[in-house]
Amino acid sequence: MQIGLMCFTSAETTHPGDLARKCEALGFDLLMFPEHPIIPVTHKTPFPGGDGTIPEYYSHSLDPFIALALAAAATTKIKIGTGICLIPEREPIVTAKSVATLDRMSNGRFIFGIGAGWLVDETEVFGVEFRRRWPLTREYIGAMKELWTKPESSFNGEFIKFPPIRCFPKPHQKPHPPVWVGARGERALRNVVAIGDGWMPLQMPPADLAADLKTLEKMCADAGRRFSEIELSLTVTPAAMSDSPALIKEYENLGVKRLILGSPPIPADSVDRALEAMAKAWIV
Repeated sequence: MQIGLMCFTSAETTHPGDLARKCEALGFDLLMFPEHPIIPVTHKTPFPGGDGTIPEYYSHSLDPFIALALAAAATTKIKIGTGICLIPEREPIVTAKSVATLDRMSNGRFIFGIGAGWLVDETEVFGVEFRRRWPLTREYIGAMKELWTKPESSFNGEFIKFPPIRCFPKPHQKPHPPVWVGARGERALRNVVAIGDGWMPLQMPPADLAADLKTLEKMCADAGRRFSEIELSLTVTPAAMSDSPALIKEYENLGVKRLILGSPPIPADSVDRALEAMAKAWIV
């Protein structure tokens, strides 16, 4: 079982390059950074946990592509990724170029974790109708794949249209960096089949995951896709779990390739201790 880390970063926490170096040295195989470009001061959408208040550090998140570029420059082996990139809140042509540049300059170490967001108020700031965020996301990813794979690309969709254009560099990985869908539920499974190379759900007990995997396998068969080609990673909260060796075995038996440990920002003065504790408990 491979173990990754998904960690919030800000200007006040450990430098992304330092964090990546330490993760690589301890044996983590992947480092992911979340994204929240903004957090509305007043929001009607409650945070899914606690008293519904969004943690302050959500509004301090670094831009994930710049943070990942710093992480890539400081390392040579560890994979880097967005966990997740909020596709409806980004212009797709520029995002495609950022993805391709980061993948090319990191020698193919980039994983494109994507999602459409849960915070209605945030999505609406970007002029996106929340209930249509996933159709838009699927179309934006389709447009990006055209840009990544063709010397001259064009697209004519509902949400984005462009005439034949040239957009370089192309990604190092062929045909493009893996697209992992970071969401749960039946709609998420449909999106994995439609646009995903991997699935990255959050905090699912083994029994629930097993049931969804059966559904995903059937969806793949119906769509003519190979279920075995979809890479499965699971994001977990270490503090909410116990008996990690036994759980790792259960998830491994279900086909999970990687557990990604979710973490709030780690203060610079405790990063060594925190990462070493996680590595000791999970990297076996």
